[in-house]
Amino acid sequence: MRPLRLAPLSLATLLAACATTGAPPPAASPAVAVPAIARPAGESAAWWFAAGAATAAEHSSAADAKAKNVIVFLGDGMSVPTIAAAHILAGQRQGKDGESYRLSFENLPYTALSRTYETDSQTPDSAGTMTAIMTGAKTRAGFIGVSQAAQRGDCASSRGQELVSLLELAEAAGQSTGTVTTTRITHATPAATYGHLPERDWEVDAEIPPAERSAGCADFARQLVEFPVGDGLEVALGGGRTEFMLPTQRDPEYDKYAGQRLDGRDLIAEWQARPGAAYVWNAQQFAALDVGKTQHLLGLFEPSHLQYEHDRPKDTAGEPSLAQMTATAIKLLQKNPKGYFLMVEGGRIDHAHHSGNAYRALTDTIAFADAVQAALDATDAKDTLIVVTADHSHTLSFAGYPVRGNPILGKVHGGADFEGGGHELARDQTGLPYTTLAYANGPGYPGASDRQPEGPKKYPHSYSSVGTAKSGRPNLTDVDTENPDYLQEAPIPLKSESHGGEDVAIFARGPGAASFHGEIEQNVIFHLIAQHDAAVRAELCRLGACDRNGIPAVLPTREALLKAAGKK
Repeated sequence: MRPLRLAPLSLATLLAACATTGAPPPAASPAVAVPAIARPAGESAAWWFAAGAATAAEHSSAADAKAKNVIVFLGDGMSVPTIAAAHILAGQRQGKDGESYRLSFENLPYTALSRTYETDSQTPDSAGTMTAIMTGAKTRAGFIGVSQAAQRGDCASSRGQELVSLLELAEAAGQSTGTVTTTRITHATPAATYGHLPERDWEVDAEIPPAERSAGCADFARQLVEFPVGDGLEVALGGGRTEFMLPTQRDPEYDKYAGQRLDGRDLIAEWQARPGAAYVWNAQQFAALDVGKTQHLLGLFEPSHLQYEHDRPKDTAGEPSLAQMTATAIKLLQKNPKGYFLMVEGGRIDHAHHSGNAYRALTDTIAFADAVQAALDATDAKDTLIVVTADHSHTLSFAGYPVRGNPILGKVHGGADFEGGGHELARDQTGLPYTTLAYANGPGYPGASDRQPEGPKKYPHSYSSVGTAKSGRPNLTDVDTENPDYLQEAPIPLKSESHGGEDVAIFARGPGAASFHGEIEQNVIFHLIAQHDAAVRAELCRLGACDRNGIPAVLPTREALLKAAGKK
């Protein structure tokens, strides 16, 4: 079998909604040897790493383009339909033509598509996909920072299978690092920047089985605070306060919540004990922060996930927006003359989709785009590579033939086909109107549940049982489908709407951005960044991961990383 080679594919016909890109110059990098395998049986972390390096070398258009700083934006669950619907909504909210409106990242000059499947899953989760982006090797669903050779929930099997992340490499190279999210800071996506466990749910030690705890398995909150490379993360902003607190400690915002830690450790106090460290938990403290005097910033703004953007103004103590957190993170990280690595996640896009609520999903996507704009305004394309992508898609889709300008969250007005035209309310074959947006599955199924009667569903719809929709589709004529709490219809009843398995978009600007083109495996994102990030590439070579051509093509070991850092 010939070595894996992924030929560049034009996006002009595949991603009309995305920014266009000029044709990159021919690849100048030498080829990387990739062993032939019998797939998928022969797929290993080392093989995925080498194959990703080979594709990246073929795509690299400017070997001399070196980034000093790297920012990865991850819209969790941000499918191409999500992007399209969000830019229509953003434009319509401003009284503009939504169909032609562009979100900030849709203006970036280079685009690509990413294949999101995991080594064991056709439709992926956030753990394995973000691990691929951060480490250059695909892995199993539910795994964070460990290879597919481990067994889920078995710490012993993951020893020696830890994968080295971009954030770890940046810290080892003397750069500043940060992770910003609207989810718990220990959730799958942010955890993949710094953590290593064969179970994504082990965010706090109370969630780890006693046998695994006694074997020395450390939860993600502990791994964040104990981060062994460099001087640790400079920025960690998100939610998940109670995972850092003791059961004897009440949450400062909601007295009904208490800490969850069973090991007797106050991790917030441990963070604050380090030189130049600051901790904030509300908007006022965040706004008053003196970035110039802060070396390490921990912000935990909710006991669990942050509020949806739609609900954020009602928060009791106040929360900064994702854009505000991004801007502050960059200000702090920019103080390091050696550069920085930052990951920013719009994590609740995914959660709103799971709830079947397009309004909140699209509103959080717009807020995510605002965060990207904040980064674009604060950085220079000459030295900062910005990559915007998603980990996986969802089942949100456009339906019918709505006329241009039709409210994206509304009911379809237009003909029954391309030639129908008109502005009348479109109807299905039974005479009932329908919305432009719908989900393939989820809690928007119209059958009666133990929580809501048959018919249209409202957010939140958390139920234990649901029956058949005896009356068929509901009549939406008098239903306000643009209400923030309306749940789009779903023909298949699921408590939580599912991920989708299709490709997701990539947008890029800065040194190395021209290498993002065509359709690539998700783990190639790591390699395109690593091959154009001067500090990270040098660190990989120092760890013995570079081939004779100086291309990082050999899977680095975390043991070698820790040994080089004096931790072994």
